[in-house]
Amino acid sequence: MRQNTSPQHRLAYTLFFSWLLSAFAVSAQQPSLPVVRLQSPDGKLELTFTQREVSPGKRSLSYHVNYGSKPVMLESALGVQIDNHVFEHAMAHTVTSAPGSQGAGWCDNLVLKNIIRTSKDTTWKPVYGERSLIRDQYNQVAVQFTKPDSPDYELTLIFRAYNAGVAFRYFFPEQTKGLYYRVMAENSEFTLPDQTKAWYTAWAQGPYQALPLANWPETAERPLTLSLSNGLYASLAEAGLTDYALTKFKLSGEKPNTVVTSLYESVDLMSDVGTPWRVIMVAERPGQLLENNDILLNLNPPATAANTDWIKPGKLIREVTLTTEGAKACIDFAAAHNLQYILFDWKWYGPAFTFNSDARQVVAPIDMPGIIAYGNAKNVGVILYVNLQALYKQMDEIFPLYKKWGVKGVKFGFVEVGSHRWMTWLTEAKRKALENNLMVNIHDEYRPTGTSRTFPNVMTQEGIRGNEEFPDATHNTLLPFTRYIAGAGDYTICYYDKRLKNTHAHQLAMNVISYSPLQSVFWYDKPAQYGGEPEIEFFAKVPTVWDDTRVIHDAIGEYVTIARRSGDDWFVGTITNNDARTLKLPLRFLTEGRSYTAHIYADDPTVQTKTQVRVSTRSVKAGQTLDLTLLPKGGQAIWLTPDKN
Repeated sequence: MRQNTSPQHRLAYTLFFSWLLSAFAVSAQQPSLPVVRLQSPDGKLELTFTQREVSPGKRSLSYHVNYGSKPVMLESALGVQIDNHVFEHAMAHTVTSAPGSQGAGWCDNLVLKNIIRTSKDTTWKPVYGERSLIRDQYNQVAVQFTKPDSPDYELTLIFRAYNAGVAFRYFFPEQTKGLYYRVMAENSEFTLPDQTKAWYTAWAQGPYQALPLANWPETAERPLTLSLSNGLYASLAEAGLTDYALTKFKLSGEKPNTVVTSLYESVDLMSDVGTPWRVIMVAERPGQLLENNDILLNLNPPATAANTDWIKPGKLIREVTLTTEGAKACIDFAAAHNLQYILFDWKWYGPAFTFNSDARQVVAPIDMPGIIAYGNAKNVGVILYVNLQALYKQMDEIFPLYKKWGVKGVKFGFVEVGSHRWMTWLTEAKRKALENNLMVNIHDEYRPTGTSRTFPNVMTQEGIRGNEEFPDATHNTLLPFTRYIAGAGDYTICYYDKRLKNTHAHQLAMNVISYSPLQSVFWYDKPAQYGGEPEIEFFAKVPTVWDDTRVIHDAIGEYVTIARRSGDDWFVGTITNNDARTLKLPLRFLTEGRSYTAHIYADDPTVQTKTQVRVSTRSVKAGQTLDLTLLPKGGQAIWLTPDKN
C-alpha cells in the first residue's frame, strides 16, 4: 500500500510529533502527585491521602477513609491557614515574611519531599484506667512537603491507622532559621455519607440531641459521635491538646454532609511542633467506641513522673458545712462505707470569685491540721477546692503548701478553656500539681483529650452534664457513647436528693456506667440522710478503676449495660431511658468453670425503704443469662464475686 506523502500530510505529522514532544516536556516538568494508602493492622480500615489538581496550576491535599467496602469519610480537604514569620536570631532579630505566608492557600502546590512509613505494636500499663493493660498498635505514614521555591518551609502530614480508627496531625519540623508559625485556622474536613446523624451538643455541659448534618445552631463539642447510613458508627475526637487552642466542629457552608474543624482562636507556635491529633474512631456498633477509646491515650506521650505510687483512685463525699464537726461526720461516714476522700468545697478560704481571697488561709471554722490528721487515722484523705482566681495568683505557693499540709488533691474550679493561653496555662498547672504530689479534678467546661497518660495525677474532670443538673435517664444512656469516649467524667452522683429524676437503682448503676477514677458520690447528700439502706453496700464495694471493660448493651439513647472487672470481681451497671423494658444479660464475660455469687440491686416499689431497692443474691456461672426488669428511668446494679472453692 502506497503511503500518502503529500505536503499536507507531512505537515500534519510534523505538527503531531511536535505536540507529542511538547507534552512529554511539560509532563517531565510537573511533579508527580502522591497517592498514599495506609491500612490499620487488621486491614479493615484504609485511609487514602492524595494531592490532586483542583484547577490549572493549583494542587491541594485531601483524604478519604473506608472500612472494608463501606465509606466512612468521602473525599475531604486538608490544610492549615498560616501567617508565619522567620526569626533571624543571628541577624539582630530582624523579622521577614515567609513566601506565601498569608491565607488559606499556604498548603496549595506543596512539593513532595519524602514518604516515611513506620509501624508499632507494644503494650503499656497505665497507672489506672478502664483497662489495666493497653495495646498501642498502629501503622503510620509521614508525608513530608516543602513550599514551592522555598525548601526552608516544610510541612509534614502524619497519619496513623489503628484498628479503632485513624488519626492525623500537621507537623512543622525544626528549621535552620528557627521558624515561628501563627496558625490562623485549620481546614480539615470530614465529609460523611448522606443521611449521617450526629449526637450534637454545643457546649461541654450541654444536653445532647440527634441532628442531621445541617442547620446546627452552633459549633459542636467533641467527641462528636456519628451514626452512618451504612450501619457504621464513628466519633470525631481530639487527642494531645496541651499547647494549642481548643478545636470544635462546625458545618461547612459550601459542602453538604461535611463537618469542618473550628479553631477557638489563632495559635502561635515555634517549630518543631505539631497540632493536636484529629481522630476518626470507627466501629460496627456504638459500644466499640467506648471499648476502644484507649486510642486517645495512645496518641499522647507517656508520663515522665518517676514515682506515681502516691496516686490513689477512690471515691469522695463532699463536705458542705465547712466546719470541723461536719468534716468529722463526713470522715466517719466515708470510713464506714469505704470512701477514700472528703472534699471541702468552695469558700473554705473565702469568696471564690475574687483575687482578694487567700487560698493559703483557712477562713471557715475548720481545724484543717486536726481534720487532716483525723482523716489520716481513718484512711480518708482531704481534697480542697480552689477557684481559678486563686490558682492563677497563688499556684506556685499553694501547691507546695498543700503538700506540706498533707492534702491529697486539688479541685480546679471554673477554669478557662479554649484559648491558646489558657490551655497552655492549664497544662502547666497539671505539671506543677504533679511535681507536688497532688491529684487533680478539673471542673466546668474542660474535656479531656487523653493527656491523663502524660499527667496521671489528673484523675477526672467535668465537661459533662452531670447529676448536679439532674439530667433525665435518656441523657445518661447517651453519655457512654458521647462524652465518656473522651475519658473520665466527674458525674457527681447523687443518691438521697429529692430532685432526682431517676430511680435509686439507676443511681447505683451509674457508679459503673460513669468512669471516674476519682468518683464523686452522695453529691448533694449528707451523712445524716443515711438510714441503713442495705444497697449502700454497693457504694462500698464498687471500685473506680478497672482491669477490663465490656459494653454488653449499646442502644444509644435507649439503654446501656456495661460490665467492668476489678481483679476477679465483675460489676455491672444497666440503665434504661424514660421507658420501662426487660433485657437479657448474657454472662459470657465470666470465667469458664467458676461459680459466682451475684449480688443484685434492683428497683422494687414493694420494698419498705425510702429508696425502694431490693438486694438479692443468686449463684450463677458463665454462659447463663440473667433477666433484667427495668422500671421507667430505672436501672440495675450487679456485683459478681467468685465463690471460694
